[in-house]
Amino acid sequence: MLQSTTGMARQVVDWPLDRIPNYNMSFTSMPSLREQQHPLIRQLADCIEAAWHQHLDLSPYHLPDELGYVEGRLEGEKLTIENRCYQTPQFRKMHLELAKIGNMLDILHCVMFPRPEYNLPMFGCDLVGGRGQISAAIADLSPIQLERTLPESYTSALKQLTVLNFSQPRELPEWGNIFSDFCIFVRPSSPEEETIFLSRVREFLDIHCTQAIASHPVSVEQVTQNLAGQHNYCTKQQQNDKTRRVLEKAFGPAWAEHYMTTVLFDLPN
Repeated sequence: MLQSTTGMARQVVDWPLDRIPNYNMSFTSMPSLREQQHPLIRQLADCIEAAWHQHLDLSPYHLPDELGYVEGRLEGEKLTIENRCYQTPQFRKMHLELAKIGNMLDILHCVMFPRPEYNLPMFGCDLVGGRGQISAAIADLSPIQLERTLPESYTSALKQLTVLNFSQPRELPEWGNIFSDFCIFVRPSSPEEETIFLSRVREFLDIHCTQAIASHPVSVEQVTQNLAGQHNYCTKQQQNDKTRRVLEKAFGPAWAEHYMTTVLFDLPN
């Protein structure tokens, strides 16, 4: 056991990412926090890993040993964080985080960080739920171009998707100008809307993975622009005060800053 900066114990375990299943095996056979979480989080985690498994050539991405699995306390409740990370020729890091705070809060967070040598947007998805209800569901393919435009091949594919109408759309945060016009940010009000959201995320993933494997390295000038775009995306995401406050309360400001900038939104070199 290690001690957090606030004196609260956390157990640290590194997931065996060197034993990634082959194409005939299921990710869901591996133990996961998702089994204790809201059904939509479990379904979405399975959906994300299934899409990665189907389309991409995965290899391990090793986080620092102490950040693969973390336990702490938040206002008397047990806080558990599980991280799984992979990489591919097109993506420098593909991060799936699951978090649970007692019986109060379930969280899924996922980002696919492209290698800057490829002109690809950022896939991001988050679910937040508590007491049996999903309060926030967001998914997007966010442009890294500073003018906020997606590659034409993405725009064309996304425009072919059915326009969705959710009963409770939500407003993006002030720093949310990094998201595309195709971003979905809602509070699903029924099992049917949860299913619709899940299906749309799978459509985003299928488009993204298909486009990625068909992509080619870009010019040095474009690499520089892609790096700037990813820096902008990560810097804006690090402004998420809600995430930072939860981590600071459980583990202290220094640990929260390290986690935000090393695991959640690390800047590319």
